[in-house]
Amino acid sequence: MQKYFVAPEQFGEQYIEITGQDAHHITKVMRQKPGDAFIVSDGVSREALVQLDVIEDKAVRAIIVEHRTLDREPAMQVAIAQSLPKGDKMELIIQKCTEIGAVAFVPFVSERTVVQYDAKKEAKRMERWGKIAKEAAEQSHRNLVPSIERALSWKELLQSIEAYDLALFCYENEQGTELRDVARPFVERRLADNQRAARVLIIVGPEGGFASREVEEIMQAGAKCVGLGRRILRAETAGMLALGCLLYESGEMGGI
Repeated sequence: MQKYFVAPEQFGEQYIEITGQDAHHITKVMRQKPGDAFIVSDGVSREALVQLDVIEDKAVRAIIVEHRTLDREPAMQVAIAQSLPKGDKMELIIQKCTEIGAVAFVPFVSERTVVQYDAKKEAKRMERWGKIAKEAAEQSHRNLVPSIERALSWKELLQSIEAYDLALFCYENEQGTELRDVARPFVERRLADNQRAARVLIIVGPEGGFASREVEEIMQAGAKCVGLGRRILRAETAGMLALGCLLYESGEMGGI
């Protein structure tokens, strides 16, 4: 069943008003008619099964049929910090990691980042990324749309690590410690303390990897250096794999 996210102020007691691109999608793309059902969420605390009621030129109104339980989000809140990759790879990362369960994306610039950061283009790029995250969240029936932060400098990324309960630094040259070696004991400790929910940051480098100086600096900042197996992964693949493995270890997919 199709799902749409709307602003909280559009979510009334009995009716929901839907405007803009979502209204166009309902009437012109999906060709929904009065009486057809779909799901609407405010991305915060309310979600409902609704029935299309009134169709206007640039808006539609739907009747709330029943409120739904918000139970689609992982207990562990995982953000993906990704050094800006080339081309449209960031779009793929946002789309797929949203489907898997990421709650936020933190783009950053590191020493070997190939993409030339252009502040003038940031607003347009953020708008595009936000749209991709919203559409992926609707497709996968998430209860929220992941947030996307502005691109951070390397120094800003290092400073942000302390805000998380665990930061996993995915490094292709790590030989001794795999992601599971850090994730499993962390999850077990949280469960033992009745603290399943945790904020975790997964840090992934650019196509050229991290410089040795960056490896030292990020570990000094508190991140745990982990490997993702014996194969070298593409920049756009590493975050997806790490996120899936971490959520499995947390019990999201039967790992516990």
